[in-house]
Amino acid sequence: MTSTRDRQRAAARAKLEREMAERAGRARKRRQTQAIVGAAAVLVLVVAGTVWLVAALGDDDDQDGTTAAAGAVQCAYTEVPKEGRPPQIKDVGLPQAQQPGKGTQTMTIDTNLGPITAKIDRSAVPCTAGSFTHLASKGFFDNTKCHRLVTEGIKVLQCGDPSATGKGWRDTDGTGGPSYNLAEENLPTDKRPPYPEGVIAMANSGQPGSTGSQFFIVYGDSPLDPNYTVLGTITGGMDIVKDVAKAGDDGAFAQQAGGGHPKKEITMTKVTMSPIQGG
Repeated sequence: MTSTRDRQRAAARAKLEREMAERAGRARKRRQTQAIVGAAAVLVLVVAGTVWLVAALGDDDDQDGTTAAAGAVQCAYTEVPKEGRPPQIKDVGLPQAQQPGKGTQTMTIDTNLGPITAKIDRSAVPCTAGSFTHLASKGFFDNTKCHRLVTEGIKVLQCGDPSATGKGWRDTDGTGGPSYNLAEENLPTDKRPPYPEGVIAMANSGQPGSTGSQFFIVYGDSPLDPNYTVLGTITGGMDIVKDVAKAGDDGAFAQQAGGGHPKKEITMTKVTMSPIQGG
């Protein structure tokens, strides 16, 4: 038979084993709880990190402002005040302020004497190219005459006045333009001569930021001050310009800017700008 002392020892061992089992169970539950809480904390950090990353990327896009128009250039087209505008101003609205700053375009000037073409580099003149593209799309230059030819000192044929139309010439020829001005670009300050044969450049009033629609084609090296935007390079039709120059001018501007109306009339029937290539 089992003695009383043995029964007491067995009961004590059983109690101890139950207590140890209960402690182990409680410890196991604590570890599971901690693991769950820890995993939840990691998940929160991962989600928070993802949100931060998305927000950070979004902030970069917002700061650049170029998500919708990568490589675009912000241009300022300054509207000519409506009050006091002369009738020679032709209003066809303003170009888009954001203009592509890469790629090239081909300008085609269809004339009564044949086509003249030029290559324009958007990276050099994004705002001026944008202006030309806008004006051409509105038919701004259609059926206008090149109103000025200079054959002495400099050799240029000037065009782009929307009011130089119809038969004969007017005293106001050379005073027309669009309803806005823009700043000069791509000035040839390091070139000698600044305006060599084959260049097409923008005319202005002599004041900064006065570029409009008028331009000139250089048919012989010309030592002009480098104050006029170099728009591009003539790629075809220079023989047409030289034939017009060969016929001479009437001296109408001799006492002012020089030269005169070309004796051999040249009319731009249409000006077009190709889609941007390589942009």
